[in-house]
Amino acid sequence: MMEKEFTELLYQNQGIVHKICSLYFNNRSDIEDYKQELIIQLWKAFPSFSNQSKFSTWMYRVTLNASIDILRKEKTQPHFIKIDKHNIELSTESNCDKDDNKEKLYRAINKLTDIDKAIITLYLDEFSYKEIAEIMGISESNTGVKINRIKSLILKSFENGIK
Repeated sequence: MMEKEFTELLYQNQGIVHKICSLYFNNRSDIEDYKQELIIQLWKAFPSFSNQSKFSTWMYRVTLNASIDILRKEKTQPHFIKIDKHNIELSTESNCDKDDNKEKLYRAINKLTDIDKAIITLYLDEFSYKEIAEIMGISESNTGVKINRIKSLILKSFENGIK
């Protein structure tokens, strides 16, 4: 019974695993292995899911923590970030300029710490400060401070010409 429930919930929220893998392991040839590892971690943690939050919120928390743990163990950093399903409008310029701005945004986000990448990804996914705080295990006010600091870092990268 528990296996069926887990499988259904995982299927409904599979995009989270893909997004987190793209965020942290995008340039790796063995990305499918990382996806499997995250699913195993979700399965191991599933008995602790208590329906006090949405499954997707819990799933983000588990996959983000597991991904960061994997990177810490490997002592490597991701090289590229890809955020899907977002129409990030940084200006009202032509589509070419918008695409260029998106690429600049990706490069700026790539320079952030793993934790900051996770926070800004959740913010861009339109999670509330409360939901981000719950996923990341920090206070709601700290979430707001971190998001504002991250935005400032990204703007500074734009001003300094992202490399």
